[in-house]
Amino acid sequence: MTKQNDAKPACLYVLQAFPGAIIALDPDNGEVRNVISVPNGSPDGVQIDGPSNSIYWTNMGAWPPVNNEWFPEPDGAIERCDLDGGNHKVLTEGGATVTPKQMQLDAANGLIYWCDREGMGIYRCRTDGSAFTPLLHTGQWPADTKDVFRHCVGIALDVPHGYLYWTQKGPADGGRGRIFRMGIDLPPGATAQTRTDVELLIDNLPEPIDLEIDHERRQLYWTDRGDNASGGNTLNRADITALGLENPLVLAAGLNEAIGIALDLKRRRAFVADLSGAVRVVPMDGGTFTTIYQCAGPATGVTFVPAGGQ
Repeated sequence: MTKQNDAKPACLYVLQAFPGAIIALDPDNGEVRNVISVPNGSPDGVQIDGPSNSIYWTNMGAWPPVNNEWFPEPDGAIERCDLDGGNHKVLTEGGATVTPKQMQLDAANGLIYWCDREGMGIYRCRTDGSAFTPLLHTGQWPADTKDVFRHCVGIALDVPHGYLYWTQKGPADGGRGRIFRMGIDLPPGATAQTRTDVELLIDNLPEPIDLEIDHERRQLYWTDRGDNASGGNTLNRADITALGLENPLVLAAGLNEAIGIALDLKRRRAFVADLSGAVRVVPMDGGTFTTIYQCAGPATGVTFVPAGGQ
């Protein structure tokens, strides 16, 4: 059984925003297959649970957006299908989320977490869509939705230490992006509007987007799609400490509207997707990006399953 599992190749799952699709890519030999088409909406964040035969993704809502990347309607959704693309289900009811972005999966506890950009918040639910729970509200929808400083985008989980990290990107190319953290659960007696455990870790970033954590080395990685001259369109890293984030570094540059990120911890490589449709790889300690696949449309979320599966 072990030999059969070890023979299973690594797989990178890539979201194509338009035309909407989930693509499975072998990052080492370039083999690719279309898992499922997503004709109604714009997929953005993706997670895999191999043992439960599940792909989970966020759908930002109807494509094309109202204006450029503006998705103001409450038609976003959390969806799933089997690894072969079958048994597609919408897990959240209509109107529950506005513009869900990056998602993270806590498979051990059966929970999905995501940021809602125009909905200005962070949410979770069980993997069957039940127990829908707001964890943070940064504004009131729809009154505050045009305030881009309230928009939550990228998310990462540190379950062993009880923290949740997220980005608020600020205006496009604005140099006002921020990364925060808070407890993974609501404090006793608190609500999503009243919790007081939110920490600002770093600010004045070009335009930070998605997050991933190297838990063993206690390092946070993020993509940034901001202005090139200000350090945007980059892959970045900082050390996670009790006090926050220290020693921020730009590891690689030259992306084209950087979005998704996934880490191959065993081989120390990072995968990044951007809105040019390129899927790229770079050493986790920095270097030069290599393009390993070109999507037919903008590429958003990515997630990685190592050789042998999860």
